[in-house]
Amino acid sequence: MESITLTIPQARKIILHAAGLARKAQFGTGIEAVYRVIDHLGFVQLDTNYVVERAHHHVMAARIPDYETEWLGELCSDGSVFEYFTSDAGYLPMHDFRFSLPVKRAFNSQRAPLTQPEINLMKEVLDRAEREEKLTVSDFENDRLEASSGWWDWRPAKVALERLYLDGKLMISRTRNFQKVYVLPVDLVPQETDLTMPTDEEYARFVIRRTLGALGIAYAKEMAWRARYVKGNLVKKELEKMARAGEVKTVTVEGLKGPLYMLPDQEMHAEISNDVFILSPFDILNVFRHRLKDFFHFDYQIECFVPAPKRQYGYFSLPILAGDTFIARMDAKADRKQKVLIVHNIHFEPVDLDAITIEKLIQSLKAFVRFNQCRDIVFKKSNHETYLEALSGSFAG
Repeated sequence: MESITLTIPQARKIILHAAGLARKAQFGTGIEAVYRVIDHLGFVQLDTNYVVERAHHHVMAARIPDYETEWLGELCSDGSVFEYFTSDAGYLPMHDFRFSLPVKRAFNSQRAPLTQPEINLMKEVLDRAEREEKLTVSDFENDRLEASSGWWDWRPAKVALERLYLDGKLMISRTRNFQKVYVLPVDLVPQETDLTMPTDEEYARFVIRRTLGALGIAYAKEMAWRARYVKGNLVKKELEKMARAGEVKTVTVEGLKGPLYMLPDQEMHAEISNDVFILSPFDILNVFRHRLKDFFHFDYQIECFVPAPKRQYGYFSLPILAGDTFIARMDAKADRKQKVLIVHNIHFEPVDLDAITIEKLIQSLKAFVRFNQCRDIVFKKSNHETYLEALSGSFAG
């Protein structure tokens, strides 16, 4: 069993290169770069929160300087990528389509038994999809029998549409304003796509390779998380086999409790620029809190899920990375009507920032303002007045 020992700085290089954050435009520019990001990461998480631009667009804009939000929809329309689940909802490359089939099977077989009226409604909805080719929730009368008890209390027709989507009978495309449109798979999946159901072993090995490719170095629990909807998955068992066969390397990182793993062909000596990235909370780099603590000594939590009185930094704080170090977190909101990015709080970590890093942060902020269709920025609060003055001064006038 091949093993390798790394320092934390060495591990950070591997992780950042795998995440596509070693330098600006690591995957190039244009719509081709969008596909390369999705194909490399294997999965880009989708989120509907619109406090700033949605997470899936934010992930792209952080890596692709000329990113246009329409490009993602174009790649879905031409059959290059599709929307579905791994650990969460997101975008996947179409050539991985067959590996979505075990997840669809799991959703179908693991849910509570449906009542006959629910089965009938799903059949009616599917029949209608076949006749009309595309459906939205608004195409159905309000079929709720009782008053809604909140946003999570979906109408029966929407529940039926979502079940058909999770089962793979329908797929989702999006309107320009991000509304779901439910269509038949034949309308989105290219004819030549492999539709063979993978074996349990194949699926587990796919998850292992995909997770390690995106994370660079990972614990078994992160790989298992990516397969979490498939109960009884073989990820941990196959990981042990792959490690014994040398198909993955075991890794020891100084100061961390293992075991950790990486792919044998992982880039080990990537150079990390000192570029500054304003990242989404749902970026692949940030979704596992323990990884940020272990590898970057950065204790981060997205606080929109935390009760307001307990928030330390703000509702939707965005991690800010400079080189291989997190330097700040920024709670921001885009006021699209006034075209102003409001920074409620920019909290700097206890690291000394030189003039070059401050200037790169300013340039990243300016790009982030434009990306959010704003023209100006307003800073409300910071824990570091000197840095705040430098930022504010650069936007004055």
